[in-house]
Amino acid sequence: MILHAVYLSLTKDADPAELADVMTGLAALTDLIEAFAHGPNIDVEGKTPESHYGFHVTFADRAALDRYATDPRHQALGARLVALCGGADRITVYDLDCSN
Repeated sequence: MILHAVYLSLTKDADPAELADVMTGLAALTDLIEAFAHGPNIDVEGKTPESHYGFHVTFADRAALDRYATDPRHQALGARLVALCGGADRITVYDLDCSN
């Protein structure tokens, strides 16, 4: 299993409706993903104040993640996230191999 963890540093004027629409679009990619969860970062430990929002996507394996990465629907939604964050450098991604 691969856990794709994405954390967003949104711009101050990021449109909440646009963010919600992108999350809905990602969750709808059920032919590519096994599970999807998203929400605001409540930052209980005070370690990530720059990350306002995040989502996790679960994939069966690396091949499934690779299909997702190249899928045009994902790429279009990703471009919208880049705009909401004011650049790709304001998005952090971890791909964790949880097969152990």
